[in-house]
Amino acid sequence: MDKDLKFWIGVACKEHVEIGVKLGICQFCHGKASPAKKLSRGDFVIYYSSKVKMESAEPYQKFTAIGKVTDDEAYQVGLNEFKPFRRNIDYFDAEHVNIRPLIALLPFIKNKNSWGYTFRYGFLEIDQKSFEIIATNMLHFNPIAKSQ
Repeated sequence: MDKDLKFWIGVACKEHVEIGVKLGICQFCHGKASPAKKLSRGDFVIYYSSKVKMESAEPYQKFTAIGKVTDDEAYQVGLNEFKPFRRNIDYFDAEHVNIRPLIALLPFIKNKNSWGYTFRYGFLEIDQKSFEIIATNMLHFNPIAKSQ
């Protein structure tokens, strides 16, 4: 494996993740520049959706998308007054996977009782083992091995 390869989780509602998948883009923390600039070409991104819609309280609590970054730097788009920073990403055809059965297995979740707290900032880097556990559940194969 490329020692510089990194694994990230973005947090967004299911509805917003589905839009990003259709557009082939990812953005984090309502379009902030800093998270988008941390990604490198070839890095993997998984989205976690705690709820179905941003304005709704309806819980979802599933990993909802997984892909690989395809560009070299973040870019900004102008959508009226909203100007988010984005990255281009190739998404895999993935199943949505409930987080609850995986919590005990994921090293990046330190406090298994307050696991939701892990996602509070909307963007985080995770370890390779955690990535492979989630990815294998979503894809039924390890995408790192496929990308070598």
